[in-house]
Amino acid sequence: MKLDDVKKLHQKKYRTQLGHYLVEGEHLVLELQKALKQQPSAANVTLYITEAHQGWAAELGAGFKPVVVSEKQMAQMSDTKTPQGIIACVPLPDLSAQPDRASGSEERCIYLHEVQDPGNLGTIIRTLAWFGNFRLLLSPNSVDPFNSKVVRASMGAIFHLPIELDVPLESLSARFDRFAYLDLQGEQLSHPEFGNYQCYLFGNEARGVPSDALSAFNADAYTIPGSGSIDSLNLASSVGITSYQLSMAK
Repeated sequence: MKLDDVKKLHQKKYRTQLGHYLVEGEHLVLELQKALKQQPSAANVTLYITEAHQGWAAELGAGFKPVVVSEKQMAQMSDTKTPQGIIACVPLPDLSAQPDRASGSEERCIYLHEVQDPGNLGTIIRTLAWFGNFRLLLSPNSVDPFNSKVVRASMGAIFHLPIELDVPLESLSARFDRFAYLDLQGEQLSHPEFGNYQCYLFGNEARGVPSDALSAFNADAYTIPGSGSIDSLNLASSVGITSYQLSMAK
């Protein structure tokens, strides 16, 4: 891929068009290396490095094709103020809906409806990967998980979590029988039934899950008890508390 094309990968339309995304920095590339050991067929990564990182890149092993670039070229490819001198150009994985894999397995599914904040999504990915045994479903019109801000916020967890893109909200009823969501008027998360759902619904940071969908799914409401001094939690915090509660309910 030409360097001019690599620079374009900071925009979603070019990531889709060219079929690649960018991973920047030593830590994220090492996390990518771990993931590729489990998925060797996906290893076809071009690694752009400055001269100072040639020795480091040589130790990564198979799956990485190093290309040395100048400091100026690295700065043009990077979207950070202080480039680390390491950028991987990675093929996009196939994240289309995979209902046969998710249904009937022990994975719990977390569905996010039109999540917009890259930091929130990256933190959620990192949290779900930490606890394990989760699958993340993203609705259409959600922030792209391969946005560089999401990848950085996930701290490399995006390489280790099953994710599906563009899953319509209305398609869930054909895939799952039981749904739960968070609401101030619901049962507490400590309720013994909370761990027995197939899909947990979370909405847009400002609007939540559409009420008509909740009625159609006959979804059950649960709440995270608080002091009552404020009326809402950050989306990433809500998913984090939920995933912890579910991990304890195994």
